[in-house]
Amino acid sequence: MPDFSILVADWAHERARLSQVRRAVFIDEQGVPEELEWDADDAASLHFLVVDSTGQAIGCARLLPDGHVGRMAVLPEWRGRGVGQALLAALLDAARARGHDTLRLSAQTHAAAFYARAGFVAVGGEYEEAGIPHVAMQRQLS
Repeated sequence: MPDFSILVADWAHERARLSQVRRAVFIDEQGVPEELEWDADDAASLHFLVVDSTGQAIGCARLLPDGHVGRMAVLPEWRGRGVGQALLAALLDAARARGHDTLRLSAQTHAAAFYARAGFVAVGGEYEEAGIPHVAMQRQLS
């Protein structure tokens, strides 16, 4: 039995906890400029918040209306414990429920193997986003 839960959330109600994880991972750990982290897609997206047994935020992701996954992050001390896999499974289920045929994402190259294990394939070459190497990936859902 996992010692975490995944909540479906919206930006208006869970902004503080979602921001806490994204700030820790993207801004503090990876050095993404703060002005690049926050965007208008937050308000329009379906968010997923992972919390531990005490309600502390430990992971997050968002599903944009067009079927793109974004801002998927897990705090360092929770990596390798199934949080990312469970989060990605929740995203896949939500995308299917919303009628998406394809799920797309921009993976940091160091995480591409994680997504490949979940059935995502690279489409195109490597590129830089926020100073970090990325690769576009997608997975057919139908």
